[in-house]
Amino acid sequence: MAESTAPPAEPPTGEQGSTAIFLVLRRMRAPLIVLVATFSVGVGGLMLMPGLDAEGKPWRMDVFEAFYFMSYTASTIGYGEIPHPFTPQQRLWVTISIYLTVIAWAYAIGTVFALLQDRGFRAALASQRFTRAVARMREPFLLVVGFGQSGQLVGKALDEMDRRFVVVDNDQARIDALDLAQFRSDVPGHAGDARNPDELIRAGLGSRDCEGVIALTDDDEANLAVVMTAALLRPELQVVARTMEQEIADRMAEFGDPMIVDPFNLFGDELMLAVKRPQTYRLIQWLTSSHRETMPPPPPAPRDGRWVVCGYGRFGSHLVADLIRHGVRVTVIDPQIAVPASSGVEGLSGSGTDPDVLAGARLGEAVGFAAATDNDTSNLSLITAVRNANPELFLVARQNQPVNAPLFDALGIDSVLVPTNLIAHEVTARIGSPLLWRFVQQARLESDAWSTAVLHRLSGSCGQYRPDLWRVGMDSEGAPAARAWLADGDAALGDLLLDPTDRDRPLDAVVLLVVRGAEAVVTPPDDFRLHPGDQLLLAGTAAARRGLDTTLGVPAALQYVVSGRRVANSWIWRTLVDRS
Repeated sequence: MAESTAPPAEPPTGEQGSTAIFLVLRRMRAPLIVLVATFSVGVGGLMLMPGLDAEGKPWRMDVFEAFYFMSYTASTIGYGEIPHPFTPQQRLWVTISIYLTVIAWAYAIGTVFALLQDRGFRAALASQRFTRAVARMREPFLLVVGFGQSGQLVGKALDEMDRRFVVVDNDQARIDALDLAQFRSDVPGHAGDARNPDELIRAGLGSRDCEGVIALTDDDEANLAVVMTAALLRPELQVVARTMEQEIADRMAEFGDPMIVDPFNLFGDELMLAVKRPQTYRLIQWLTSSHRETMPPPPPAPRDGRWVVCGYGRFGSHLVADLIRHGVRVTVIDPQIAVPASSGVEGLSGSGTDPDVLAGARLGEAVGFAAATDNDTSNLSLITAVRNANPELFLVARQNQPVNAPLFDALGIDSVLVPTNLIAHEVTARIGSPLLWRFVQQARLESDAWSTAVLHRLSGSCGQYRPDLWRVGMDSEGAPAARAWLADGDAALGDLLLDPTDRDRPLDAVVLLVVRGAEAVVTPPDDFRLHPGDQLLLAGTAAARRGLDTTLGVPAALQYVVSGRRVANSWIWRTLVDRS
């Protein structure tokens, strides 16, 4: 796909900003005409009514005096009869004018209240505020399309990482809830159809500060439309999209290189990873969890043997395919069995809640059971029934509704698929920290012994809580004090991880990944030589992060940790070290 060379356009503002004004002028046209006409008749009548001055001579108001009197009278202020007491004719006309203007004001005010309650006018005002809020953003932001359960979890995670984002959702109630959400910064939101490219452009797709798009609606076709729009209008942007249909995933892949998140595929891959390499699964889950989460215990692992899967829908078919790919024999239970011919699959037609069908599945000889239907009640009853038949089974269940989480937790199921949570976890890992995602991909290829060693290093340096994760660039911005050191070609990684106050003590940090161009090295050794432009992903304590910042930012601190020589008169270094 050819990339566009034209610079991205700024969000449009003129058309949306004038819509509310046009609505006001259109709705208020008749009331304003009535009000102006009534006011003009009152002013003209006052000029014609005969009056007397203080000496009893005939006197009539001029235009200014009549306009002034009607202004404070029609607005109910009422200063009295000035500049001279009125004659009966003038008072009669003023009385008529007061009643006329009261009716005119009532008509105008009633129209204003009706306009304020008008759905179209309120939508125009909301659209105008949203467009202006997006245009005022002067820092990188992500465009989140779809703010359901997965979108809200992703938004919370982005907010914790101090990442700005803009929301588009077709449900106005979800947009209204943004004002009540406890985010650290304001989150602009707009109710619109993601299939319409204008809605995405209005939400900042054309902004230079837009750094990515996340499509998380519950409509796969809408997510496909978002991927297509982003690929055609901003092909350089990173795009993450959710889908549960392989056909939609294939169509998405035709537009650039989007990150496609399929919770059913993900769950099968993670389940197999937990079964085959539990320590690697444990490492990945810990590093991609929320900050300060404790290290998870080793996942339970089933014995080798046959599995029973009840439900051959989208999730069940994915799970069966993953099990077969890893050499596991599978028995499938489904009312409308349509299992493809395979040496590792046995099909049973019927309902999993039928005792005769369960008996035919030979649960006593199985090692694992998956309740994979799209009904939570059925899945819960299936788990209870098969546990009574064989308490030793490894149990897997699909939880369709997050509100049923307490019920699934009460059963103590070994592995539960919650699509919304899995999607949010995967999206946050992929787009929240690209280096972390690259490390995860590399870790999946390593052995369980390697993962055990990494877990041991992390727990030894940082304890049982998930460490801070941060990126350091070996460039003028990330390491201004290390340019000459890096240029020498003898910059050892181990020298960089020493305490700038005491180089005999290493920092409580572990380098998880070094990226050099297209090459990525996981957990490099201490003698690994750094080059200018390298990108480092580190895990460690907050104190270690401050110490490393001091080393990379203060030449005297770097000289000390590398050579052991102190700069005695460097009061700047001493001040920075004391603060660290």
